[in-house]
Amino acid sequence: MIPAPFDYKRASSAAEAIALVSEYGEDAKFLAGGHSLLPLMKLRLAQPAVLIDIARITDLSYITDAGAYIAIGAMTRHMDVEKSPIVLQHAPLLANAASHVGDPQVRHRGTIGGSIAHSDSASDLPATALALGATYIAQGPNGTREIASVDFHKGFLESELSPDEMLTEIRIPKMNGATWGFQKFNRRAQDWAIVGVAAWKRGTESGVALVNMGSVPILATSVSQAIASGASIAEAAQLAAAEAEPQSDSNASAEYREHLARVLVRRALESVQN
Repeated sequence: MIPAPFDYKRASSAAEAIALVSEYGEDAKFLAGGHSLLPLMKLRLAQPAVLIDIARITDLSYITDAGAYIAIGAMTRHMDVEKSPIVLQHAPLLANAASHVGDPQVRHRGTIGGSIAHSDSASDLPATALALGATYIAQGPNGTREIASVDFHKGFLESELSPDEMLTEIRIPKMNGATWGFQKFNRRAQDWAIVGVAAWKRGTESGVALVNMGSVPILATSVSQAIASGASIAEAAQLAAAEAEPQSDSNASAEYREHLARVLVRRALESVQN
C-alpha cells in the first residue's frame, strides 16, 4: 500500500521539533526509526498531514548514570540500550528486553523513545520499563514534565503525551542486585510476542509487567502483592492475569494467553538472573 500524501519537515533539535508540532498540532506525527509509524501509514491506519523527522536530533541519544537511576535519551537506539555497560550493570532486564526487539536491522534503527511513545501493548520495551518503575520526561511549549510509567499508557496506541509534547528522556531506577527474567512466547523468531513477561525480584519487592495482555502494557500488581505477603513464586504466578484483559485473535485465545501469562511469570521469576 502507498501512504496518503503528507508534508515532510526535518528538525535539528528538540526545541525545533516542538515548535513544529505546536504549529501543526494533531495533524503532525514524529518520525524516528519509523518501524511502527510507517507500516500504519502504508495501511492508511495513520494519515498524518505532516511528518516531523527527529532522527537527526543527536542530543537526545545518550545513556548516563544519574545516581539513583539511568537516564536514557529518547532517540537512543535499541542496540545501544542492549550493549550499554551502564544498562548491563544497573538495569540488565532492560538490556535483555532490548535484545529481543525485532532483528539486528530493527535494533540498529529503532529507538527506545519511539517504542514507548507509540504505546503498543505488544511491544517489549514499554512493558519492561513499566515493570522497572520508569519515569518519562515530556517536553512541550510550556516546558518539561515527569510522567510515571503507570500513568503513561491510556489505551491502544494512546499515551499521556499531549499532541504538542515530545518524549525526550526515559529514567530507569537502578535494579540494585535484583534477580530478573524476561520471557517471550512467539510462533517464530522476530514475531510480536503472543505473551511476554518482564519481571524482577529483590527480597519481598518485585515488579512484573505483561506484554500483549490488554490494550496497554499490564502491571501485574496482584503478583507483587502476593510476593510481598510471603507467597511462593508459584502461588504468586497464578495471579498473573488478574489485572489483564487479553483478547482472542488468530494467534491465541484469551484463555490461552492467560495460561501463558501464568507460566511465563513463574519462569521469569524463577530464572534468577543477576
